[in-house]
Amino acid sequence: MTREPYPTARREDIIDELHGTPVPDPYRWLEDPDSPETKGWLLAQSELFSRSRGPQRFKSRIAELLRSGSVGVPAWRGERYFFSRRTPDQEHAVYYVVEADGTERALIDPMAIDPSGLTTLDAVQPDKEGRLLAYQLSVGGNEESVLYIMDVATGVRVEGPIDRCRYSPVAWLPGGEAFYYVRRLPSTEVPENESQFHRRVYLHRVGTSTEDDVMIFGQGLKMTNYYGVGVSRDGRWLQVSAHEGTAPRNDLWVADLTASPADRPDLRVVQEGVDAQAGLVFGRDGRLYVHTDRDASRGRVCVTDPAEPGYDTWRELIPEDPEAVLNDFAILDDLERPVLLVGWTRHAISELTLHDLETGERLGEVPTPGLGSIGGIAERPEGGHEAWFGYTDNTTPPTIQRYDARTGETTLWAASPGAVEVPDVRTEQVVYRSADGTDVRMLVISPPGEASGPRPTILYGYGGFGISMTPGYSASILAWVEAGGVYAIANLRGGGEEGEQWHRDGMLGNKQNVFDDFHAAAEHLIATGVTTAGQLGISGGSNGGLLVGAALTQRPDLYAAVVCSAPLLDMVRYELFGLGATWNVEYGSADDPEQFGWLWGYSPYHHVKEGVEYPATLFTVFQSDTRVHPLHAWKMCAALQHATASDRPVLLRNETEVGHGARSVSRSVDLSADTLTFLAAHTGL
Repeated sequence: MTREPYPTARREDIIDELHGTPVPDPYRWLEDPDSPETKGWLLAQSELFSRSRGPQRFKSRIAELLRSGSVGVPAWRGERYFFSRRTPDQEHAVYYVVEADGTERALIDPMAIDPSGLTTLDAVQPDKEGRLLAYQLSVGGNEESVLYIMDVATGVRVEGPIDRCRYSPVAWLPGGEAFYYVRRLPSTEVPENESQFHRRVYLHRVGTSTEDDVMIFGQGLKMTNYYGVGVSRDGRWLQVSAHEGTAPRNDLWVADLTASPADRPDLRVVQEGVDAQAGLVFGRDGRLYVHTDRDASRGRVCVTDPAEPGYDTWRELIPEDPEAVLNDFAILDDLERPVLLVGWTRHAISELTLHDLETGERLGEVPTPGLGSIGGIAERPEGGHEAWFGYTDNTTPPTIQRYDARTGETTLWAASPGAVEVPDVRTEQVVYRSADGTDVRMLVISPPGEASGPRPTILYGYGGFGISMTPGYSASILAWVEAGGVYAIANLRGGGEEGEQWHRDGMLGNKQNVFDDFHAAAEHLIATGVTTAGQLGISGGSNGGLLVGAALTQRPDLYAAVVCSAPLLDMVRYELFGLGATWNVEYGSADDPEQFGWLWGYSPYHHVKEGVEYPATLFTVFQSDTRVHPLHAWKMCAALQHATASDRPVLLRNETEVGHGARSVSRSVDLSADTLTFLAAHTGL
């Protein structure tokens, strides 16, 4: 089959010399999204994609499976609680409050705010009494959150808009009169290319102008820092944390707000300059609980006195497990023997254990609904004997489970509201060996019954930032497997499935391990008869887009088709765009000679070679993406279209008015249908 000619993309003779290495960049002109030439090329690519896409085979089934809806873990404030739910016909989840008598009211409905579906609810935080609600909205996928305050009883907006609040935590003081939050400096006060950075922690008093907000932290620190802030339930203790970009380490301080004023807190060091992460929970018993990977790659819990919070005072309560990663915990203290409910993942599968709150002694396991994922363990802030947590697995839409420590029972508290007939699938976790002999795990989801020869297969991976790939309900996966395919998810190094060391074994100078783990996953699927190279498609987004970009340039023979979504691909210049400067702690910086060597060694854009038969490739990018600029995919698409010796197509799906994160259901359905249709066409499903 002869493919259509590709739109013309001018090649420039641009070569930068970095640390003695000539670095060609023939498509740098595509970095300017506003130039007429770029716009013309994008229009031609969109027309080519439209002519090539064919009928969306899976669209109706994906939409049907997404009619399950969803439900979120409750946040309790006294007898009132808050939660999110999406019903079968809703484009976005709605945020609700439920009163003590069971009366339910919608507080924030993104579609009521904006019927176009382009507005998303990014974050919510009720005050300590449940009377006021801080919430953050953004439009068109840009994730530039604007902060508002609502009176919960009336639903009336009492504060806002407060802009420049992207990724801002909100920490209320008791009484709802003031809160700490994080806001970027105005663009007029920073260099033009640094407006995404320069965050500070402020104290805001409700009803006053933000001009009167007091900056309490961040001045003089690194421009790429992210800050966390929290206040204990009794209002006595303030905690502030600082991460340099996405680094797997943080500095931590606490202040006693009874001994220093809220607008000038006397912050004392918990940890500073330490290559480890720690999170703090102020217990109702007066103790400070520290969840940390310091001296414990898989995590542990220590306790100390918040008045003397330094490392030398920490006492280990829950030690590191040799196999399971400690993710979360809740304190249940309205009992004769107070306990700690601890959430773990063992090789990416969740489990819960119960421990004595004073000694840490393990008292037993807590029943969970199956082999799946648990998230967001919640307790009553004032104490109690109950905990709520989210649960999902490959065939179970999100549910909320309630654990009662008095009876020891786990029961279904809330299910996703839509009744959906979910296909029967078989899920198996396999272990395979990577290039350096490391054992890696992979979840393989296939049609039920005995395998009848190799099948068209999608291999998915991420492998970065300590993010774990755990089981979860996915309409796309179920639609693919129901149609006769296999879907495999590899738990690559760079993720957090085996703890922080597993992450570090796949970051910075170890990044090639991630790609080796992925190639080895593909080879295992082929060697065990699950699929063949001609039936194997790969898929990844964001850092996973970098993964599949490296995979297709390093082993084009191994894959028949690639879907590369919102990717990083020019690893020499990635720091110059979007939030790239916050990721050099994960990847390295091209400014450093050694780190440039790592990046240059795998940068997909720079490893496209003329005359190679590349797999069929679909780039999916989002014009409003402020995290990963779509220029990465644009440049790589042009390079591949120029270089490939294959008749298999290289296509670009460039979508407007959406970004890197949340989107409406109908937009998600469209994207999933296009990607599965493309993979099916080129793997033979």
